[in-house]
Amino acid sequence: MEILVLATLLMAGFYLLKAREQSQRIALLGQHLGQHQIEKLMENLTSGYLRALGEEDPERRTQIWSLLPTAEAELCTQFQRFATGFAAVDPALTRVSTLPIAVPGATRLFPAATFDLRKALAIHGHGIAQVAANAAGRSQKDKAFMLTAELFLMQHTCHWYCRSRAVASARLLARHKTSWAQVLAAVSPETRAAYRALTGC
Repeated sequence: MEILVLATLLMAGFYLLKAREQSQRIALLGQHLGQHQIEKLMENLTSGYLRALGEEDPERRTQIWSLLPTAEAELCTQFQRFATGFAAVDPALTRVSTLPIAVPGATRLFPAATFDLRKALAIHGHGIAQVAANAAGRSQKDKAFMLTAELFLMQHTCHWYCRSRAVASARLLARHKTSWAQVLAAVSPETRAAYRALTGC
């Protein structure tokens, strides 16, 4: 009976510490994201891609495509500002655990099993900007597909920082019907290589 009570107390303490740590991370990231309209721009851009790809009238489709570069440029600008601002955060607060589940204090207990969110955001910012610039000359469809993947991977990283890799992957699948592996395979080769080198994934 005493063992059961002790186990219950330990479990309650574990979840309390985890919830507190996650709340702090959500607040920190939200403080920086709240200064920008990145999420709204993401939604507008991805819905614009879907409208363009689903439009049967060539003239209307061309018109929709012509409006999207402005949104892409604004998103790139705002994300760069966000990443630059977040780069000034205390490094002790920006570590992300690579353990599959959230463990309170994991970034301090297992520093080798972490990566720096600031560096991840720099990778995402570069990848988003490069794909949007389209120096590779991809078709509008291929560019839209790859840029969407870049955005989804960035969103996954933010959720990973706030919660855990498992939760981030589950949210990605639930919200966008796409797995983490599929998104990683769809981003640019440069982003994929840099991301894997940083995260060890």
